[in-house]
Amino acid sequence: MSKNKPEENLDNQQTVQESMGEEPVVDGGNDNADKPGADGTEEVQLNREQILAAQLEEAQNQLTQQKEEVLRVQAEMQNLRRRTEQDIEKAHKYGQEKFSAELLVVIDNLERALLAAGDKEDGVVKALYEGVELTLKSFLDCFRKFHIEQIDPVGEPFDPQLHQAVVMQESAEAEPDSVLAVMQKGYTLHGRVIRPAMVIVARAPVAGIDEQV
Repeated sequence: MSKNKPEENLDNQQTVQESMGEEPVVDGGNDNADKPGADGTEEVQLNREQILAAQLEEAQNQLTQQKEEVLRVQAEMQNLRRRTEQDIEKAHKYGQEKFSAELLVVIDNLERALLAAGDKEDGVVKALYEGVELTLKSFLDCFRKFHIEQIDPVGEPFDPQLHQAVVMQESAEAEPDSVLAVMQKGYTLHGRVIRPAMVIVARAPVAGIDEQV
């Protein structure tokens, strides 16, 4: 028997495959050329990380801005609440200021009535005097109840915040710039002056006449 050569065997195999309807097997070589390389994958991954980092930074910036806005709104609300509380407190304290100022005229008239009283030994005059005096005392007690206080600064140093100087008069006994006499009493409401006291202010004796101010 004779031996076939390798070339003849290969030809015979192809002939058999063709006769059976099969395509001959062809060596396609290396297919890795059609696949994306490692460098391309790393570049895509890097771009994705950069996008995520940018989105994270933007979100953090927005969060910081929102926190600052919340703090600003909270500060504004606290200031508004404080101002509202102060306004309410002032309304409670000084809401009756105008009404009190109107009542001062009544007090002044009662005091003038007591000063104008004549012979207090007379029964009728005495009864009227005591009635007016009691009415005046009731008014002043009511005033004190609502924190309305008299300013009667005879002998005290002159205070332009509480007193209104009407006349400066020489006096050898009184201290200079002290209140020599009160022409009309003043009043305060919770420490706020609703009417200054009209006073005569003492000055050291000098040559000249009394000065109107």
